[in-house]
Amino acid sequence: MKIYFIGSASTGKTTLCAHMRKKYDIPFVGEVARQILAEKEIPLDSLRANFDLINQFQKEIFYRQIKEESMDGSFISDRSLIDALAYTCQHTSLFSELMETNECKEYIKKLKQPDVYIFFVRPHAGLMKQDGVRESLDWEGSIAIDAMIKMLLQLFGVRYFDIHTSSIQERINIVESVLSTHVKSDKMI
Repeated sequence: MKIYFIGSASTGKTTLCAHMRKKYDIPFVGEVARQILAEKEIPLDSLRANFDLINQFQKEIFYRQIKEESMDGSFISDRSLIDALAYTCQHTSLFSELMETNECKEYIKKLKQPDVYIFFVRPHAGLMKQDGVRESLDWEGSIAIDAMIKMLLQLFGVRYFDIHTSSIQERINIVESVLSTHVKSDKMI
């Protein structure tokens, strides 16, 4: 089983991932963009001012996301290639190029498998908080990415579960309710 929490920045995806990872004790794929920023020691504000650098950064996120998810068996992922494509479309000129790759086409096929569960976590202004990566909170930017992700999910015909409540407990209940049909003795099968 592959579980994805997708959505714009600061929506609570990582919180949900942490809870589910602990509950079901399965491997975790962290947010690739944060990993790359840390590895390369790239200040986020420098990306905004350097078009070549943002193109390179988004392309690396695209391919790293695919690589990180190439493991066999179950995992929980904080984001997906859908997120990467949304940010690529918003911030670079690479969207068409990356969307047309064989890697992207194969990835989308995998997202349509019956053992894949995508939870689309929607933004709420009251839940936005500074995460130490972004220089500021951007409600309008969050809404734009959210809309792009929804459009891509629909364009690709990918099944997803919408999580639009602001209550963390309700969010957990939604996820656990969906996953309960595939859980035996609190372990993923």
